[in-house]
Amino acid sequence: MSSVAVTGSRVPALAPPPPPPPPAYPSAPEERERYEALKANPVFVAAETPVSTFSIDVDTGAYSNVRRFLNEGRLPPADAVRVEELINYFDYAYAGPQDRKTPFALHTELGPSPWNSNTELLAIGIQGWKPADAAIRPSNLVFLVDVSGSMMDPNKLPLVKASLKLLATELTAKDRISLVVYAGRTEVVLEPTPGDQTATIVAALDRLEAGGSTNGAGGIQLAYAMAEKAFIPGGNNRVLLATDGDFNVGISDIRQLKSLVENKRRSGVALSTLGYGGGNYNDALMEQIADVGNGHYSYIDTLNEARRVLVDERASALETIAKDVKIQVEFNPAVVAEYRLIGYENRVLNREDFNNDAIDAGDIGAGHRVTALYEIARVGSDGAKVDPLRYGNDKAASSKPAGKASELAFLRLRYKHPDDGEAAKSRLIERVIGAGDAVAANQTSPGFKLAAAVAAYGQILRGGAYTDRYAFRDAAALAQSALAASADQASGRTAEFIELAKLAGGLQSRQASNTVREGVD
Repeated sequence: MSSVAVTGSRVPALAPPPPPPPPAYPSAPEERERYEALKANPVFVAAETPVSTFSIDVDTGAYSNVRRFLNEGRLPPADAVRVEELINYFDYAYAGPQDRKTPFALHTELGPSPWNSNTELLAIGIQGWKPADAAIRPSNLVFLVDVSGSMMDPNKLPLVKASLKLLATELTAKDRISLVVYAGRTEVVLEPTPGDQTATIVAALDRLEAGGSTNGAGGIQLAYAMAEKAFIPGGNNRVLLATDGDFNVGISDIRQLKSLVENKRRSGVALSTLGYGGGNYNDALMEQIADVGNGHYSYIDTLNEARRVLVDERASALETIAKDVKIQVEFNPAVVAEYRLIGYENRVLNREDFNNDAIDAGDIGAGHRVTALYEIARVGSDGAKVDPLRYGNDKAASSKPAGKASELAFLRLRYKHPDDGEAAKSRLIERVIGAGDAVAANQTSPGFKLAAAVAAYGQILRGGAYTDRYAFRDAAALAQSALAASADQASGRTAEFIELAKLAGGLQSRQASNTVREGVD
């Protein structure tokens, strides 16, 4: 038998396997969307600062952009929510003026604030004159389309092309259409063409493809040149810029671009912006260059929205009936203790700007409606948020000037008629708002209820600094109470808003739940 030698040596133990790597979760996409930082208007003491002045705004882009966020299953950034643009998305059934000579009618309504039983809302509404389709002046339009690489997504260039085709089918032989594109370079795709040559216009749009960098400033300059080439005296001369706003070649600084557009508007050509897409969307640029270009800003998230902006409200988008419209409200400190303007943060003007016709302000298109809301606290109510001064003079807040005790506020409005020319003197409208004009909650109009609901929704989306415990479900219920008599019932906008408010409430609850869960973990 063979012998076996035992040496006493040991076999080394195997090292334990390394722990498995942590599960890989997909990282959130980099947020590259750009919004102007806005701080909510403060509460003013009427005895100290009785006058509020601002430029009107008829943009509605923030509403559909916020809708896009909600439909994607996330709450929007606070700065994406410009409350006045949400409010102005809706039709409040204001009666219009009789003719174009006086281009708009003024409306005021005073009722309880839904989120604070101790304050009231003052609604100021403007309804623009709307001509019959046959009376719309001929349009010289330049479609300025971004065809850079960032526009490849289905909700960008393909939606742009479909949108502009909708508008093209509405035009007539008296109109002129040009098509300019820009990427790394700029190009005229379609020279000025009669609007009834729909097939030619559609074929030019069909040829557009995305690729390359984004020289937006070069495109703007070429588009203005084309608009001036086909200029129609007395007509609607306008550039329609369709882009995600992601300029990365040439001038890209917002201030420089605004200066470029501001200089070009003196030619009599307006510039409106149509925003598309997300991820890299530049809302700040789109909104601000439309403002200085005497135009309007819309965000197109669906083809239905394109139809609303470019077909249903075509006259509003193309034809200007009043320029440089400014509102000034002087509150009577004997009646009003405090007030705050809801929204319009980047439209606030200095008091002296109201009478300065050199100061640019907003324009109103045919059929446009504009609504502004003030939340006010009366003298002696429990709605005031600011403590009285220990060493101040309270006489202004306690005395009642002779003959003025019945007045809550004095409304002034300035505007220029478009046909008066750039150097024309503005026209003035004045109106007293009575202290006794307030009505009970059950007597306010459906339009007032809807505007208050939308204002609450917008403020809650921005953080709810002034809305206390008022919730999205409350805003939805208030809008529901206005739905039966709403002028927007046929369009479905009010019903859609109710669903969006409920969706926002659900997303807010989910976000709060996730925050609590993360804190526990």
